[in-house]
Amino acid sequence: MTVKQYIELFKPRIALMIALTAITGYGAVADKVDLGALGLLTLAMVLGSAASAVFNHVWDRDIDRLMRRTSKRPMATGDGTPKVGFLMAAVLMVAGMAVAHQAFNWVVALHLFLGGFVYVAIYTVWLKRRHWTNIILGGAAGSFAILAGAAAVNQTEWLLPMVLALVLFLWTPSHFWALAILLTDDYRKAGVPMLPVVVGEQQTAYWILANSIALVGSSLLPWSMGLLGPLYGGVAIVMGLALLAFNFKLAMTPTRFWAGWNFAASMPYLLILFVGVFLDKHW
Repeated sequence: MTVKQYIELFKPRIALMIALTAITGYGAVADKVDLGALGLLTLAMVLGSAASAVFNHVWDRDIDRLMRRTSKRPMATGDGTPKVGFLMAAVLMVAGMAVAHQAFNWVVALHLFLGGFVYVAIYTVWLKRRHWTNIILGGAAGSFAILAGAAAVNQTEWLLPMVLALVLFLWTPSHFWALAILLTDDYRKAGVPMLPVVVGEQQTAYWILANSIALVGSSLLPWSMGLLGPLYGGVAIVMGLALLAFNFKLAMTPTRFWAGWNFAASMPYLLILFVGVFLDKHW
């Protein structure tokens, strides 16, 4: 395998998102930011995320071959072997947990493991090929990164991290269902029961809008509960209205063009919301 193929196995964009999520949890609790601690937290999260990604590549290699988007993945093409992949996943997870435990505490390591367990066992192995709720329950994997980041600072301060974990939990279906509309043909061909395959694009658009209403409502909780201030509240309101506008347009015009815009809009929504957490807490 080439270096590029190894990097592809690690799903670096997802690893970066998991690291940023953990950093948000850290920033939500910390009174002062330690850049060295953030570096170690990032390393632990990237290793854990990469472990889950490699396992996903190995386990899904058969259906990846059937989908245009994933047919060139190393495990799907046979360039990588399952035995090496499983070993690599185990080593990466152990390394990530070791960094988390040594640099911080066992609670951080536990949250790192639980995030990987949900993604691997609940989403990839159990639900992905069986039921359309796969991404709802599987989406909880990312929420553990917020809790890990918070636990790196204070293991007992839980309210704000839990609310932010809820926000991430509700963000995932809206984000992924929009992508699933774009990939409906691929998922249908592979026999994966993603929501658009099961109920169609129109109903999926309605589900995205309903879920995003809950998402935006949850995003306002840190402000309404007094856990964060008006700067965060303003960011949450503006970004929430923008996201709902895209969702409403998709519900009225359930085309793949607007699904693409919804998928694209969901990413800066979460990023700017998390930046709002940091600015409100530390600026």
